[in-house]
Amino acid sequence: MTIATNRKVLITGGASGFGLDIAREMISAGAKVALVDNSAPNLALAVKELGSNAISIEADVRNQAELIAAVERVNKEFKGLDTLVISAGVIHIKPMNEVSEADWDLTLDVNLKGAFFAIQAASKHLIDSGRGRIVAISSDAGKRGYAQVQAYCASKFGLIGLIESSAIELAPTQVTVNCVCPVGVPTTGMGQQVANWKSQTGNISVEQVKSAAAAAFPLGRNPTEADVTKTVTFFISDEAAFLTGCALDVDGGAHLGYMPAVAKN
Repeated sequence: MTIATNRKVLITGGASGFGLDIAREMISAGAKVALVDNSAPNLALAVKELGSNAISIEADVRNQAELIAAVERVNKEFKGLDTLVISAGVIHIKPMNEVSEADWDLTLDVNLKGAFFAIQAASKHLIDSGRGRIVAISSDAGKRGYAQVQAYCASKFGLIGLIESSAIELAPTQVTVNCVCPVGVPTTGMGQQVANWKSQTGNISVEQVKSAAAAAFPLGRNPTEADVTKTVTFFISDEAAFLTGCALDVDGGAHLGYMPAVAKN
């Protein structure tokens, strides 16, 4: 897989989870990476780990002006911008009748509006680069609904629509726009949040939650951050130059509707 060594990358939600793992991979490929995140402590730790080819920008993806300023700073410091990774995301898990307007707005604003603002702000520079790439993190919850995460599902379904629309609009400029749809990865902050919720509601241990999840995948194991990162970096690679508008399942075959065999006594 060929990733040009001088890629200039902006990652929203880049200080933790998928965003940070993608940053590590891009740095190892010789890229310059800007981490955009609303957590100053996480940004400081991430940049310390990543080294001199990484910069941090504290910004709220819900704020259009802050994202525009972040993009312009990256373009100035890196002398261009050719790659945008959208990884900022939040989730809340509540019965429908307990979801507040603030819950709904936060989820849609971060997961969907923030993604649009990032694409809108970055697109001119991606076009100018002549090799623009946009990759977003959607979810299996962007393709099927789950109880108690209505806002999250709506935001991730919407993100796929945004990616497809942006792919069509930017195709004449040779900017490719794709997304990955992973199932829950238990090592990310969000994955831990979901696992803890399942543990509490099911009155079982987190390890039992993880074991049950692994058994439900045709490939027989839980996903890792690396599974998602490698797929994202494939979309950034030269080999993916003719792929756009894709929403690729990274789910160990879960979308096939697999049910594990039940042992008989």
